[in-house]
Amino acid sequence: MTITPASVVSARSLGLTFETNDGPVNALTGVDLDVNKGDFVSFIGPSGCGKTTFLRVIADLEKPTSGTITVNGTTPEDARKNRSYGYVFQAAALYPWRTIEKNIALPLEIMGYSAADQKARIERTLDLVNLTGFSKKFPWQLSGGMQQRASIARALAFDADLLLMDEPFGALDEIVRDHLNEQLLKLWDRTNKTICFVTHSIPEAVYLSTKIVVMSPRPGRVTDVIESTLPKERPLDIRETPEFLEIASRVREGLRAGHSYDE
Repeated sequence: MTITPASVVSARSLGLTFETNDGPVNALTGVDLDVNKGDFVSFIGPSGCGKTTFLRVIADLEKPTSGTITVNGTTPEDARKNRSYGYVFQAAALYPWRTIEKNIALPLEIMGYSAADQKARIERTLDLVNLTGFSKKFPWQLSGGMQQRASIARALAFDADLLLMDEPFGALDEIVRDHLNEQLLKLWDRTNKTICFVTHSIPEAVYLSTKIVVMSPRPGRVTDVIESTLPKERPLDIRETPEFLEIASRVREGLRAGHSYDE
């Protein structure tokens, strides 16, 4: 398989079938996709279309049953062992008995960083997500949005180049979500990470992304890959511009074309 030097994730004819008591379930089929260094790629599609499954394949949490995939030019297993990515889940998944700084420190402790290095990395990532001053707080003392920012800080703490985000803002209200979308774009700009982001929201996908991957209902396949023409600087009111609405319309059409209403 030919991989360009800038390719962070490269999938070819990727498929994944789960064996269940009720028979095989085809979660992904024929996925061809490249995610390049510095991309912000959003995956959007109906529930059950394989968005999260594809993210989990990148993270080596699921094994494909056909086709190939590489992460940083290696297997997902090697990428996992090399700590090549950080993962942000739908829920913040913070330990309630550990302070925010101790939650962020957890992967650093596991990876054997020194106490001094842990302290420096915690301070840096808290600053990146605008949580400086909250290090001694417990998760239950923070709002839902702040907890998700702490979860992002934990994923950034060991400085992986690839950030995998599984619908991290889906449970938050619209005002908080807008604020975190703005902050995430600033974070991406400051860190130059490559981000793979799962969402159900068309405006969120268009606002955040350099590339939008539209997926069909199960078996999940890529029906469209939309390259964004929006500038890197994106105030929230860009969502009212004709250019934004045109991209959103293409995403909506892709979702409609790939969806069967005969079920």
